[in-house]
Amino acid sequence: MARIAERLAANVPGEFYVDATCIDCAACRVIAPASFVRDDRSGQSVVAHQPAGEIERERAAMALVACPTASIGTLHKIDARAAARRFPEPVAGVDDVFYCGFHSPDSYGAFSWLVRRADGNLLIDSPRANRGLMARLDELGGVTKMFLTHRDDVADHERFHARFGCARIMHRRDAGRLHPEQLLDGDDPVALAPDLLAIPVPGHTAGSTALLFRDVLFTGDHLWADEHGRLEAERSVCWWSWDAQLASLKKLTQLEFRHLFPGHGRPLSVPSAAAMRAELRSLVDRLAPDA
Repeated sequence: MARIAERLAANVPGEFYVDATCIDCAACRVIAPASFVRDDRSGQSVVAHQPAGEIERERAAMALVACPTASIGTLHKIDARAAARRFPEPVAGVDDVFYCGFHSPDSYGAFSWLVRRADGNLLIDSPRANRGLMARLDELGGVTKMFLTHRDDVADHERFHARFGCARIMHRRDAGRLHPEQLLDGDDPVALAPDLLAIPVPGHTAGSTALLFRDVLFTGDHLWADEHGRLEAERSVCWWSWDAQLASLKKLTQLEFRHLFPGHGRPLSVPSAAAMRAELRSLVDRLAPDA
C-alpha cells in the first residue's frame, strides 16, 4: 500500500497521491491523464490535478488498482471494487482489443493486452494474476493462447496457463527455462492464424517478437510512443543488440497497421497505415541518419 509518509512532494494537495515507490511505468498516466503526469525532476508519476467528478474519480481509482507497485494512495479509504471490474477495458476505436490493467511488478509494470477472437482469445504478455481479472476473462470467453513478446514481460504467465490451459507462444531465443508450448524460430514472420502474424524483431532482446492482428501491432519493448505521442526506441534499454534493433525497426515499415500497443510506453493510433509508416521512417531516420 502507498504510504503518506513517502508522498512525493510534487503531488498537488488532495485525496489522491503517488509515493516514492513509483517506478515510472506510465500506467496511471495512460489510464487517468487528467490526474497524473510525469514529474521530470523525480522521473516519477505524480498527481497534477485532483480528479473532479465521477468519471475522473473512477479513472484515478482504476489507476490505483492497476499500479504494479501500489504506489498510488488516498488519504481516506475508498471502495475501488467498481474500478477493478472495469478491467479488461475495451480499447476505444479498436475492435476486439482490451487493456488488461493489473500491471505486475515482475515485468516492471508492463502493459498486457487481450485480443478477443472467434477461434479463441489471446493474451499478449502477462498481467498480474488477479482473481477478479481472471473471472472477467472467463466472462469474455477465456484465454486460448498467450503470446509472450520477449523474456522480460512474462510475469504471471504460469498462473494464467494453469488457470486457462492457454498455449504459450514465444521465440526460442528468449524462452530459456520458461517451457512455452509453441516455439518460434528464425527471423522470418510466422502466420499463427489467418489474422495473426508473429514478426521477430531482435534487438531489445535476442528473441523479441511483435504480433500483428488486423491493423494492430503489439510491440513488447521493441517500440513505443513517448509522452508527446512520437514513436520511440532507445539504446539505453536495448539489452542485446542496438544494430539489430535498428534493422528490426526498418522491417516494420513493410507492414500495414495503424494502431501500436507496446509493453512499455504509450500506445499510438494514427489515421492510416501510410501515416504509421511515415512515423516509423521518421524514427529510423532520427535514430540512424546515416543508414
